[in-house]
Amino acid sequence: MDINTIEYKKLNEVMHVYQHKSGLKAFVIPKKGYYKKYATFSTHYGSINNEFIVPGEKEVTRVPDGIAHFLEHKLFEQKDGSVMDKFSELGSNPNAYTGFSQTVYLFSCTDKFNQNFRLLLDFVQNPYITEESVEKEKGIIGQEIKMYEDDSGWRAYFNLLKAFYKNNPVRIDIAGTVDSISKINRDVLYKCYNTFYHPSNMVILVVGDVDHKEVFEHVEKSISVTDSIPEIKRIFPEEPTTLNETYIEQSLEVSTPLFQMGFKDNRLDTKGIDCLKHEIAVKILLGMIMGRSSKLFNELYSEGLINSTFEYDYTIEESYAFSMFGGESSNPEKVKERILNSVNAMKQNGLDSHIYDRIKKAMQGRLIKQLNSIERISHSFISVYFKGVSLFDYFDVYDKITFNYVDEIFREHFNTDNLALSVIKPV
Repeated sequence: MDINTIEYKKLNEVMHVYQHKSGLKAFVIPKKGYYKKYATFSTHYGSINNEFIVPGEKEVTRVPDGIAHFLEHKLFEQKDGSVMDKFSELGSNPNAYTGFSQTVYLFSCTDKFNQNFRLLLDFVQNPYITEESVEKEKGIIGQEIKMYEDDSGWRAYFNLLKAFYKNNPVRIDIAGTVDSISKINRDVLYKCYNTFYHPSNMVILVVGDVDHKEVFEHVEKSISVTDSIPEIKRIFPEEPTTLNETYIEQSLEVSTPLFQMGFKDNRLDTKGIDCLKHEIAVKILLGMIMGRSSKLFNELYSEGLINSTFEYDYTIEESYAFSMFGGESSNPEKVKERILNSVNAMKQNGLDSHIYDRIKKAMQGRLIKQLNSIERISHSFISVYFKGVSLFDYFDVYDKITFNYVDEIFREHFNTDNLALSVIKPV
């Protein structure tokens, strides 16, 4: 068995890598002495992948919104019962989640790792889907969709995405709509499964005090597919560079108005080191402008315009990118005005290199601290893996990123023409 071991001496970390003949890659990040073990089996397939060309076919396949999430639900049902029950009997905590561009199956345990790991590998590779179970699931997911329709934070977020994007499927709820899931059937679920759950489109990661050779032996024995397939052609609609809307407002049962605002990003460095550079640059800038230690944050907080719910983030994926920030506020429009004033003043006066250095070092420190958490290692690793980079590449990027590059991204990203605001007001 050919195993590649990569040492990160500065971080005192090691990563073992094994590639199966199917094209599947498996990684082990050992954490000696850690009580808990964490394993994930992930596919590069999420809610935005609704239009694609199956390898070997010529025609475009278009499937209903919400199908990746629906498939995630269905995999937990097996012919001989619920997979959740089997994990519980083994004393582990299983879970799964569907994002915009990936679906992740996972478990954590302190005991019986090998049995749990074999179960994870087995159930993800062996779907059991009947028309009867599909119809039953429509009712369950339909209730979930309705619940999110009344979730103020979720609505503020997706209304902002609808303001950013006219056509991109990221504007559609991950679970789809009651109407879209009504069109899902057994055949289309299997078609999506057979396309996107091929091992060459997947990755396995184990973090914890485990024997990496033993992990890879389990992978070798359990993956029955031997051939890789050509890359799946993912199709995304043309998207204008301009905003779809500048402002969206909705009324829900909230005591205080809730808002999300942000900048649509048209610079899509979505693969490799350039992607990480871009992400780090925008996150440094967000920290400089409105981080907890910034002048603006403290002014808005002391004036009661924001509170401890205020947060910010930046997302960059294969067909979209945006920054967003928000929380509760009695006057979201005023917060928007003050943020714009601060951004414009920084453009006029130039970025402060001392603040830049401080924010960058703080972010580096948080990233190093993250290596103490097996859950955070796993989540961060999977979130960037399908972009062609590793979690550990972040550390090289922090060392190499420059003030001039961040300044360039600042003047490009914080374009007021690309700023949108989403507000949830009390009924």
